[in-house]
Amino acid sequence: MRNRRESMAIGASSGSTTLISSETTITGDITFTGQLDIEGTVIGSVQGASGDAVLRVVSGGRVAGEIKVPHATVNGKVEGDVHSSERLVLSEQAVIDGDVYYNLIEMAVGCKVNGGL
Repeated sequence: MRNRRESMAIGASSGSTTLISSETTITGDITFTGQLDIEGTVIGSVQGASGDAVLRVVSGGRVAGEIKVPHATVNGKVEGDVHSSERLVLSEQAVIDGDVYYNLIEMAVGCKVNGGL
């Protein structure tokens, strides 16, 4: 039960939430604070500007570029390296084509990492 509460705390961060909706494609690098939810496509790197930044790549979401954030939950597709300085959660539908660097990782059955851990 403790892990469940910690997982829910990852979704809560100070600051605002930015949503990239499912029919949206952004080309370029993104630096954000607060929480960033990606349902669409980002072609470029994604970087958290603060220590409490939270990235969520939901099912159907896609990032083609490097990710550098403290906290991340991935249930979509990432084509590039993922750097998580605090906690990384890979859900059932997560597909990572690149290397993964983490401090703490949680991997669900069914996720795929095509690269090094």
